[in-house]
Amino acid sequence: MRILLSGGSGDLGQVLSAKLEKRANIPVRLDLREPADDRGVYINGSILDRFVLNACLSGIDCVVHIAAWHGIHQVNHTKSVYEFWDLNVTGTFNVFQAAVGAGVQRVVYISSTSIDDPVGIYGHTKVLGEEIARTYAVRHGLQVIILRPRAFIPWWNKSVYPSFIDWAHWFWPGAVHINDVAQAVLRAIDLPIFPTPLTLTVDGAYEYSDADLNNWDADGPGTTFRKTYPQYYDLAVRHGLDPALKPKKLDISETQRWLGYQPQYSLRNLLEELAHYGADGPPPPQL
Repeated sequence: MRILLSGGSGDLGQVLSAKLEKRANIPVRLDLREPADDRGVYINGSILDRFVLNACLSGIDCVVHIAAWHGIHQVNHTKSVYEFWDLNVTGTFNVFQAAVGAGVQRVVYISSTSIDDPVGIYGHTKVLGEEIARTYAVRHGLQVIILRPRAFIPWWNKSVYPSFIDWAHWFWPGAVHINDVAQAVLRAIDLPIFPTPLTLTVDGAYEYSDADLNNWDADGPGTTFRKTYPQYYDLAVRHGLDPALKPKKLDISETQRWLGYQPQYSLRNLLEELAHYGADGPPPPQL
């Protein structure tokens, strides 16, 4: 299969390209920025350039639409509302329209749990992106899967997280690892039959049970963490990670039912890596 990855030079595009090649698929990576690796086929271009977009869809079996300005650009005020609209809304329309024109049958759209903030700049564009995805599924009979992952920028992206411990502070209240997002995408690409459009939430793995969360720290601040990770309590405190902070766990039952999705990376993995490597974290993966 030939899989078009819009924004294919970014973090998720890089991870997916490595995984796609391992299963003998061909990632076609459309991006204005050249990728840091040589996997797949790189095409220099933007989803805002309809000529380039139409040309690179020839022979494509599935589109994974990743390209977007993300929430971090809103937080850091590095992109304007016009830039968010152009890439996230107009760009998404371009991708779906070009897919129809090229006869591509399946699109996996990477949305976000930020749709819960529909009046925020980023969240609003994702709400509109999902509306476009649903419209094209109904109007043109496209096989559309909308994935709503939590933020998934990896710790090795030093432009966002200067150190592993900075990433750990972000991950602490509940999050998803980029490798788990990639797992969900690959399963969405392969899903044979489903109601279109299908919208699924992508969250990480948790050692905390629902009972743990419902009775959080009933015996005092930090007690639930200490019960679950007794050997890491002092480590967490030493690095400024709050054992009393209750994580938010999302419902992924439908994602598990449809995709067989089983997230692998949890807070225990983070703590093990922090204990072994310290605040700088493990070496970046060889993708």
